[in-house]
Amino acid sequence: MNKNRYLKSIPNVISSFRILLIFPILLLIYYAEFKLALFLFLVAGISDALDGFLAKRFNWRTRIGALLDPVADKLLVAGTFIILAWLNLIPLWLATVVVSRDIIIALGVFIYSFVYEPFEGDATRISKINTFLELLYVLMILSSSAFSLPTISIINFIGSAVFVTVIISGMDYIMSWLRRVRAQKINN
Repeated sequence: MNKNRYLKSIPNVISSFRILLIFPILLLIYYAEFKLALFLFLVAGISDALDGFLAKRFNWRTRIGALLDPVADKLLVAGTFIILAWLNLIPLWLATVVVSRDIIIALGVFIYSFVYEPFEGDATRISKINTFLELLYVLMILSSSAFSLPTISIINFIGSAVFVTVIISGMDYIMSWLRRVRAQKINN
């Protein structure tokens, strides 16, 4: 039984490791050390896939993991978008839209949890696609800064896809919360 408890914590350790990588990644980007930043960002992205796979495949899900994984993702995405916009490597408006969506989601979860009950729920399919595209976009920006690849047209295409999925997933979350609030009012 104890062994299982330790195994269930592996995804949490991986998410914590991803959080620890954020500051060095941001620092490396700031100092234009794009090759090393790209490498660490890839490690962070792989860790995101790995912790999710382990949690689902072996049912190593925990309450802390349900909070830690999305927090790690949001901090990584928001941090990299902010620093890349600060350095004029991505459009400020895109960083603003991405970070604003994450703030709105975090506030929604906090308010719902405070007013009604602890928020339970997995990321929606469109939100997972959005997060993947955001990570891919940052990866491409770092790769372009380090190696001049991929082309600007590919980067712009992925940036446009990020914008579209940010809007769609943001609206999807808002509609989901409205349905939950309505259900809470009906049940009370």
